[in-house]
Amino acid sequence: MSNLYVGSEIGQLRRVLVHRPRRALTHLTPSNCHDLLFDDVLAVEDAGKEHDIFVNTLKSQGVEVLLLTDLLADTLGVAEAKEWLLSTQISKYRFGETFANDVRCFLSDLPNLELAKILTGGLTFGEMPMKSSSMLQSMYGPNDFIIEPLPNHLFTRDTSCWVYGGVSINPMAKTARQRETNHLRAIYRWHPTFAGQDFIKYYGDEEKNYDRSTIEGGDVLVIGRGAVLIGLSERTTAQGVEQLASSLFKHNQAKQVIAIELPKDRSCMHLDTVMTHMREDTFSVYPNVIPNDANCWSLTGDESGKVVTKQQDSYIHTIEKALHVDKLNMITTGGDSFEAEREQWNDANNVLTVSPGVVVGYERNTYTNEKYDKAGITVLPIPSDELGRGRGGARCMSCPIERDGI
Repeated sequence: MSNLYVGSEIGQLRRVLVHRPRRALTHLTPSNCHDLLFDDVLAVEDAGKEHDIFVNTLKSQGVEVLLLTDLLADTLGVAEAKEWLLSTQISKYRFGETFANDVRCFLSDLPNLELAKILTGGLTFGEMPMKSSSMLQSMYGPNDFIIEPLPNHLFTRDTSCWVYGGVSINPMAKTARQRETNHLRAIYRWHPTFAGQDFIKYYGDEEKNYDRSTIEGGDVLVIGRGAVLIGLSERTTAQGVEQLASSLFKHNQAKQVIAIELPKDRSCMHLDTVMTHMREDTFSVYPNVIPNDANCWSLTGDESGKVVTKQQDSYIHTIEKALHVDKLNMITTGGDSFEAEREQWNDANNVLTVSPGVVVGYERNTYTNEKYDKAGITVLPIPSDELGRGRGGARCMSCPIERDGI
């Protein structure tokens, strides 16, 4: 079996993919950050230092850390990958034949690392030295983007997610993030770490219009024992969940998918912003968003790919049955109602479990961290003065590609 395998949310984390953004953050301004799905602009150097602390914390727990920019640069070293990425990311439909060709000529001459940084970090008209005969160049100003930056690549959790013996390469809901998916398609197809390895691509590997069948990894919790918990959020639809569930059953990789409905709201963009798995019987939860009577369904199926859906009375009982535990311990966000709301907004629930009962979380969430500590959960604190402004915590910023089961 390939060691590209994620068997749970809580088993020992062995390998993880993260992204340390720099160029994309330098292109983030108060006038464009909302279009790019950021609530604020970040201090670039400080965000980088905080990310380094995050990476070093993971390494101190024996986790091998892969950096997206490096993987992308290596992938661009494969001629076929480079040609495919430049033609999909700089397509004639996006820019017109003439300008697309000129931009591709300029980019293809750059060193692979520089090209990887531009593909993830953006390129303005002023930064391209070539003169094009296309009408486009004279219609835009020097600060307009040819290639929009992708600051949300920081959240590697969403673009692809490993579930047991395979990966879902996720069609993203928002235009500002859809180009991210092609970077992951190229890496999983051509990078030496993945090319020729024995793993399943469940969903999303083809370039086509997925219409409303969107899914993002922040909503997908691989809770173990053949079960997967998925949030129906602002970004992950019932249609997307059915597609992934069907493929999991077809490949005999999961026995059950549990879907839970979330409010379609920015403050709880993904399931993992309001609920994460910390130990076999322990979850963090923000009850204001996930009440005990939240709508919940159980999806099962077989190798024909057919999905059978049944509504359940209680998501907690459904998870208890799937995990074979008598009673779940739900640790709610700490403090009074004001403090809890603030800490949820600052990703108190969005912790990354590195081994059972050991999690990485933002140090600023003191009330919630204290509750974790009292419940016997060890919190490895990381700073978030800048990183936290992107509205994502340690789980959002990590895509496990190798992790033990339970």
